[in-house]
Amino acid sequence: MSAIGQHTQRQTWSAWLQGRGRRFSRRIVTHLILIVGSLTFIAPLAFMLSTSLKAQRQIIVFPPIWIPNPVIWRNYTDVFHYAPLHRYFFNTLLICVTWAFGATCTSSLAAYAFARLRAPGRNAIFTILLSTMMVPGIVTLIPTYILFAKLDWVDSFRPLTVPALFGSAFFIFLMRQFFMTIPKELEDAALIDGCSWIGIWWRIMLPLAKPALATVAIFAFTSAWNDFLGPLIYLNNRKLYTLSLGLQVFSHAHGTEWGMLMAASTMMVAPIILLFFFTQKQFVQGITLTGMKG
Repeated sequence: MSAIGQHTQRQTWSAWLQGRGRRFSRRIVTHLILIVGSLTFIAPLAFMLSTSLKAQRQIIVFPPIWIPNPVIWRNYTDVFHYAPLHRYFFNTLLICVTWAFGATCTSSLAAYAFARLRAPGRNAIFTILLSTMMVPGIVTLIPTYILFAKLDWVDSFRPLTVPALFGSAFFIFLMRQFFMTIPKELEDAALIDGCSWIGIWWRIMLPLAKPALATVAIFAFTSAWNDFLGPLIYLNNRKLYTLSLGLQVFSHAHGTEWGMLMAASTMMVAPIILLFFFTQKQFVQGITLTGMKG
């Protein structure tokens, strides 16, 4: 091999090593940033869990003790002696299931109509529907409360569940974006075989829209689980309280008992964390397929 060829080969090898080194350095920096960000978000949750297992004398120590010694499991059982969290849990679960049903059933049906059915003024109606997302909920709070008071629905679950059964503008938009990505030839073939529009929605669209349905259900379930203003406005009977409202009442009565307060907070946050942990694949896939990013 000539000297020129050897020199060229060395330059190529050196450029390859330099490029690989730059890519490796960028990956290291990226992973370090992600690790620091993850620790920043995990630290409050870890401190909450640690505090829920501490005795009172360890909680007020500075600098804080991250690993409790001894572990006090009694905080989790003592909470139920002062607040009926099991009742609050089932009340919250009832509302969340209703929200998830309305999001996956009613919203998907309306979204399919906006995506596929041809009707005069369809786009104008969809634009009006989207415009409702720009109106803050606090603006319509008073007239909505007056309406439910006239219906004698206050101090019941109906103001928190019945509106969810009629769908949501955001969920309809999300599902519509997904339905528009499904080939129309599938519907044409089903219509030729004599299938109705409802049959197409039920037998073809919903099975194909499982990722989007999972995403919408997670959004609805999480929103209902974390809702505080709705139960605060409409529920007066403590037997009807949800977890978010019950936790607020518990913190007012036992705000200095940090062990039990953090135990109650952990029991409220844990279901949502577990839900996202087991459904994150479907959640990310649904967001990707609907075209929403960022």
